[in-house]
Amino acid sequence: MGAKKGAESRIDELRQLIRHHDRKYFVENDPEISDRTYDRLMEELVSLEAEHPGLVTPDSPTQRVGGEPAQGFETVTHSVPMLSLDNTYSPEELREFDARVRKNLPGEDVAYVVELKLDGVSVALTYEDGALARGATRGDGRRGDDVTANLRTVPSIPLRLAGELGAVVEVRGEVFMPRSGFDELNRTRKREEAPPFANPRNAAAGSLKLLDPAEVAARPLDAFFYQLVDASSHGVETHHEAIAAIAAIGLRASPEASLCDDIESAIERCGEWQDSRGGLDFDIDGMVVKVDSLDQQRRLAATAKSPRWGIAFKFPAQSETTVVLDIVVQVGRTGKLTPVAILEPVFVSGSTVSRATLHNQDEVDRLDVRVGDTVTIEKGGEVIPKVVNVVKSKRKGRPRRFRMPSKCPVCDEPVAKPSGEVDLRCENVSCAAQVKRSIEHFAARGAMDIEGLGTALVEQLVERGIVEDFGDLYSLDRDELIDLERMGEKSTDNLLAELEKSKDRPFARLLFALGVRHVGSRVADVLAAEFPSMEKLRGASEEALAEVDEVGPVIAGSVRAFLSSKHNRAVLAKLERAGLTMRSKRRGSRAGSSPAGSRLAGKTVVLTGSLEGMTRDEARDAIAAAGGRVTGSVSAKTDLVVAGKDPGSKLAKAKKLGIETIDERRLRKLLGA
Repeated sequence: MGAKKGAESRIDELRQLIRHHDRKYFVENDPEISDRTYDRLMEELVSLEAEHPGLVTPDSPTQRVGGEPAQGFETVTHSVPMLSLDNTYSPEELREFDARVRKNLPGEDVAYVVELKLDGVSVALTYEDGALARGATRGDGRRGDDVTANLRTVPSIPLRLAGELGAVVEVRGEVFMPRSGFDELNRTRKREEAPPFANPRNAAAGSLKLLDPAEVAARPLDAFFYQLVDASSHGVETHHEAIAAIAAIGLRASPEASLCDDIESAIERCGEWQDSRGGLDFDIDGMVVKVDSLDQQRRLAATAKSPRWGIAFKFPAQSETTVVLDIVVQVGRTGKLTPVAILEPVFVSGSTVSRATLHNQDEVDRLDVRVGDTVTIEKGGEVIPKVVNVVKSKRKGRPRRFRMPSKCPVCDEPVAKPSGEVDLRCENVSCAAQVKRSIEHFAARGAMDIEGLGTALVEQLVERGIVEDFGDLYSLDRDELIDLERMGEKSTDNLLAELEKSKDRPFARLLFALGVRHVGSRVADVLAAEFPSMEKLRGASEEALAEVDEVGPVIAGSVRAFLSSKHNRAVLAKLERAGLTMRSKRRGSRAGSSPAGSRLAGKTVVLTGSLEGMTRDEARDAIAAAGGRVTGSVSAKTDLVVAGKDPGSKLAKAKKLGIETIDERRLRKLLGA
């Protein structure tokens, strides 16, 4: 008992220390200890909690990433509606707002607080007895999604408040992604062959919608808070006092909030930030002006949509003018032709822009953009620049209109416009541009996962005629590879080993890697389950494909067209000769062919909790190779639930439904591992 008491005391001490240093680092930006010292504190806490699991609490710093991936989000009703602010775009409109406020508060002095208008995702947090109890998105203002598990992973959101205001404390604010973190995230996604996010706001919103908190924890999210709900009940009388109270309890309060004596001072503050916003590491799209007195706010009340005591002053989008030097056409992996404006380099919103997509011929015609034109470029919060308009007063002479080519600019083969689409496509699957992009997709993580086969190497392989498609990767010559730029004996041997390893990837991964239009990883799983071999898939009619749940006629047509292509059939033959996995063994597996095959073939399996001997992806692939199908939720159709460490509600539901449950050791035995 004494040992347990001692552990309990030390655990409590460690938690207080870690919370203190979290606040100093994430909230106050004033760290007191080194990262290594902090890590030692956390490691000790993790170890003690592992020895005494009964002492683990939801607000422990070790619980930042926990819980099951969700199957969806519960809807919650906000205690007070999260109304949106009306917008203004000029000092005159701010003065009109002030006139309306004073009309409703005759004879009273009115002070304002001016804050940055963060371009993020609005959230509401509720703390009960100091511990984070619930976090929700704004939603429609009255109801939002319960994303508590995801918000718990944001380092600057404390799981326990540093001070006391009351038994229940609700704050509202904005979750966002700093530009520095956003840039690094996109660099990582580029290395992993994943599509980059368009802008920090989209990245933040998409992150909060992820169903697995562990994935959210990997995203560089941050938060600021600007409203203390029912502040008067906590003894707070003004908005600027509420912001101070938010900071006092350990939350990151709205930055750069300024108390202004009147509207003219507020207008001056807005103008200062309009000129200096580029120095921030996060995006703002304007300022917010609020009446400071909470009593005056209460009496001003709100309309059905917006409060009468606050308003947003929106900045005009940042833009610059430059000259179109050329318009070129890019060819993507699926053969899509995209016109791109080559620009005289110009600095816009923190970066130099020299290219801007024009999307398609319809957009070129709408803008009436021509080579030599002076154009306005705008980014705002976007990463991808766009041409907003043509400055026709600066157009000289009669520049030639741009027309999309009738032949592919890379392979010189005819292009076509599929029915119902606006994009032109090169239908020559041997086109070098398509070949390069298709090989990169084939080798990407989540597909065949061939480490070392990056863009630079793919460019050399295709341009030197060493490979004509991804089927040729499996007949690469060692001596030929060694002679390539930046390749040596070690790099070559590593690549050949990776190629050999990729031959054992499950059939579903191969289907995704083929790059069939509209077939993502999920659809590939569905197809592999329904047609468990390449032979069966090739033999399926378009009608049979379309009848499969989650497939439908568009995907079915795409699959059928891909498999009917003479060129694609030749590539598949190369893969088959190389020994890649061409069947999933899901249906019709020979009974007794293997311990896994006899037990898991045709079974629907759900994983819950963390596995120690393998990752989720490894378990999923192994179960698929053994003939099973992994799904995300427990239902009456589930055959087996694998419960790892700290299983969640899925295990309880499985027991309620009488579904068989096993542990990781039993799973490995079934898999023959």
